Amino acid sequence: GDNDMVQLYLSLRYVFNDPIHGTVELHPLLIKIIDTPQFQRLRNIKQLGGAYFVYPGASHNRFEHSIGVGHLAGQLVEALRTRQPELDINDRDVLCVKIAGLCHDLGHGPFSHLYDQMFIPKHEEASVEMFDHLVEFTNLNIIIIITDYNAINMLSSPQWPYCGRPKDKSFLFEIVANKTNGIDVDKFDYFARDCYHLGMQNNFDHLRFIQFARVIKVKKDELNHICLYGSNSAVFHSVCLVDHVFEQILNSPSVELAEAKKILERIISRDHYRFLGETKPRQVLTRVYFSLPLLDPIKNVYFYSKRNPNTAFNIPRDQVSKLLPACFSEQLIRVYSKKKKTDEQSLEAARRHLIKWCKAKGFLLYPLAPSHKTKELAS
Repeated sequence: GDNDMVQLYLSLRYVFNDPIHGTVELHPLLIKIIDTPQFQRLRNIKQLGGAYFVYPGASHNRFEHSIGVGHLAGQLVEALRTRQPELDINDRDVLCVKIAGLCHDLGHGPFSHLYDQMFIPKHEEASVEMFDHLVEFTNLNIIIIITDYNAINMLSSPQWPYCGRPKDKSFLFEIVANKTNGIDVDKFDYFARDCYHLGMQNNFDHLRFIQFARVIKVKKDELNHICLYGSNSAVFHSVCLVDHVFEQILNSPSVELAEAKKILERIISRDHYRFLGETKPRQVLTRVYFSLPLLDPIKNVYFYSKRNPNTAFNIPRDQVSKLLPACFSEQLIRVYSKKKKTDEQSLEAARRHLIKWCKAKGFLLYPLAPSHKTKELAS
């Protein structure tokens, strides 16, 4: 019968090797999702976009990142279920969290985060719509049978109440996209994956976080939150690098994209614009951190101690690492000359206009590779 078919289907497991997480075992439903055109398109979206032109190793895509997030989401929810059986995490919860992790980036379009601002409010909302499209137009009705459909949409969590789970399972919505403090498995994967491909050291141990994570009800809002062990605190920051798909523009016959194609062709051939200088506007406290309208995200990170493992608390600001800056991202304004061939006299005239504009705004000018004349002008 149907139940026998479902049990046979669930008994299957798919294993592959990931350069970041090693041996990764995926549920067959995740494989069904991965095999759809909606998910396969993520193979063509670079995780770090234009950074690939600077770092040759940064060739990884949203495809493998999404698989990694699905894997880590499963690791964290399984760890919580094992350590805290009182949370009543069931198989359906685990599966829904894994699917949410796998599908969290389905909505990324060309130019990715830049595409977010220009055409849609957020890629998270587009991910939900893409998932709806995926289920509706592909043969994935088995998902509806085994899991409750609304709960899968954990990947987008605007505010409580959520339609997918009762209030006592609010912590499930902090695993993939944590709207409380920004600490989630999405960042765990791209911290590790991006550093690996960029040839940089990753100082954050997500396995230790998973090992010590604990769910505690917080008095502030009477909700169950994922808390960190007091001596295991970590400082997070992210650099948002624009993703894009050059091929779609370069191969397009559209007349409207002709100018864009010229720009991309210059970038690919390294025929870069002539740099004139850069200026740094007055820096202010960052009001947006991990898409949160918060001045200090650490205020919303909860901890617990060995002595009181069931009590959540915040740490005072003076105990936070000095590595956590007041400004999480700096603003730079860089000016380039668009012309391919420009004589030095024209360049100096353009630099003078830039210096004049900076002085009028009260900005300091920092030429990246200034000539002696520009040094004199800037001084």
